[in-house]
Formats: sequence, structure tokens, C-alpha cells
Amino acid sequence: KLRGVCVFVTIMHLISFSPVGLKSCSGKFQCLSSVQCISRNAVCDGVEDCGDGEDELNCVRVSGRSSVLQVFSRGSWRTVCSEGWDSHLGSVACRQLGYSSYVNSTEVPISSIEAVYRNNLVSTQIQFVCCGVECGSRPGVRSRIVGGNVSRSELVPWQVSLHYQNQHLCGGSIISEHWILTAAHCTGSVMVQTGLCLLDDNQPLSGSGALSVEKIIYHANYRPGEFSYNIALVKLKLPLSFNVAPICLPSYGESFEDGQMCLISGWGATEDGGEASVSLHTAQIPLRSSRDCRRLGLTSWNICAGFSQGGAGTCQGDSGGPLACQGSGWTLVGAASWAESCGQKNKPGIYTSISEALTWIQQQMEHLKTNIID
Repeated sequence: KLRGVCVFVTIMHLISFSPVGLKSCSGKFQCLSSVQCISRNAVCDGVEDCGDGEDELNCVRVSGRSSVLQVFSRGSWRTVCSEGWDSHLGSVACRQLGYSSYVNSTEVPISSIEAVYRNNLVSTQIQFVCCGVECGSRPGVRSRIVGGNVSRSELVPWQVSLHYQNQHLCGGSIISEHWILTAAHCTGSVMVQTGLCLLDDNQPLSGSGALSVEKIIYHANYRPGEFSYNIALVKLKLPLSFNVAPICLPSYGESFEDGQMCLISGWGATEDGGEASVSLHTAQIPLRSSRDCRRLGLTSWNICAGFSQGGAGTCQGDSGGPLACQGSGWTLVGAASWAESCGQKNKPGIYTSISEALTWIQQQMEHLKTNIID
């Protein structure tokens, strides 16, 4: 019986380069590939002005609590009305969001959305679109990793384990049938070849359900030892096809309240300095305020979570794993960036903000969409 997913890694050094000689493009869009500046009105106009077409990426997004569909046109984001909408347009939108398939779409009354999206609309209905496969669904929750209860992996079907030499290394989250999200420090400057395996209650079953990875992408601004930009994407060559499920990404502008109880999970140590757990554990912990995070010298790329008095928290081996919060479905709010607090008093867990990374995530998925569209 399927109990989870793990990923084996074979490491080879990979030299990375940063763009040099960039010039100022104040008020304009800068093409990183060709170091040229173009008008913002030329972005998302259907014509590739930059060398690699980057000006025609990130032209579609899903925004707000109501997840309304928006397109970027003539320098601003515009909400899509539902007149004339069909499944073909849904497929196009999903492709531009970087997903491989279109599930369904729903008309949303204007009266039910935030006021910021109501301006200049000529319709009484706007469009919501669902891409990829259904996300964020699972039967229930348990409590605690450190000092917590053993969890069945069906409770967090988006959870994966990254392995190196048959040993658990880090956690990660399935965000689509082709993509896994983790922390950059779990991959470093490496090229990774992987296979997937099944986990039972005690140990990985190596060789089972092997799949290869096409590419690993980590944020170009990430620097080892720093918390900002600590994010990476793993693109699978073939889609996941067994009973695991993706977690939802947040919509643009979607917010989560300070103190909201969210879920962490992983195979990390259950006490500071301990060994990785052979069983998957979960915990519920509260989101901390941005002010608490800034006191630690962190940036907008980070969020903090955990009890001020200590207790449950991420620990060694939980890095890269999910911080999931529940709304209409389970949403990936953070990826464990610093998992050394182990639930200690006044040491909240530090996570990469998925909302802050959303544009980067979508850009990577869309840039490689020609290889993942069915």
C-alpha cells in the first residue's frame, strides 16, 4: 500500500552564472537575456520582444480570496469577464499558468469579490479557472512533529522525501503532477538525477515506481547560509500517476491571518540532534506576525511560525517541507527554510514565503511548459 513518496539524488557539480552588465530600465521592462529595455506596454502583447520571449511570460494570474482570473495588458492587470468563455480559453489560461491540463472553470458574481477587482468591469460575472489536477484535498489532521503523533501519509498527500544515498535528506511538496517544490539548500549547486520510490511505515522501498527528473531549478538570488530566496523546483520527466495529490499554491494577494493554525509535516528528527524519523509526522502550529519575523532580521521572503512558548516545530530533516494552511482547500504558504529550531522557546521556524515566490514559481513552470503540456 502506498505510504508516501521519496526522491533519490545523484549529485554532480554544476557551475552557475549570474547576469552581468545589467543597465537601468527605470519605468521600463528589462530583458535579462539580452540586457535591453522595452516599453511596459509591449509586455504580454503577443509579440516576443526579448530574445527568449520572457516578456510574454507571467501574463496570466489567479488573484485574491476569490481566485479571479486576470491577464496583464497595456501595463496593468485586468480581470477576465465570463462572456464567451469556453474550455479552449481555459486550456490556454492553464498553459500560460504553467500547468499541463485544464480541469474546469466557474462564473463568479462580481458582488462576491473584493472591491479592488470590480473596477472598470463591463460584466456581472467574472471567471475563475481550475488548472492541473484538483489540489489541497485530504481527509483530516493530526498534531505535532516534535512531541507529536505519528501521521498517516494520506493526511498530507502532497508530502515528498528527498533522499541521497538511500538516506532521507529533506522534505518537499507536490504542486502539480510534474513539479515538486523544496528548499534551495536541499539541492545546492547540483545537477540531480532522481527516482521516486514508495515508503511504507518503516523504510523506503528502493526502486519502486522509479521516475526520472528532467530538471532542478533553484532561485538565482539564493546564497548558501541565507534565508531569502531559499526555494527550488524539481521538474519530473513523467507525471506522477499514483495516489499522491498536489497542494494548492496561494493566489496573488491572498493573505493568511497572524495566529492561524497551519500544518507542518516531515520525516525529520523528533528531538533536537536526533535521527530522522522512519515515520511521517505532522504538527499544527500558528503563523507568527511579520513583525516577529523582522525582529530576527528576515526579509519579506520569509515567514515565521511556531509557538512562542515552544513545543511543536520543524527539526533537522524537515527542511524544504510544507507549511500548509487551510482555506477552501489546503494551500502551501511556506517551505521550511531553517528547520533547526525544533520547537524551542522563542525560536520560531523560518519558512520561505510562497506568496513572495509566486511570480518566480509561475515563470519557471511556464518557461518549461512546452515540455509538460499533454
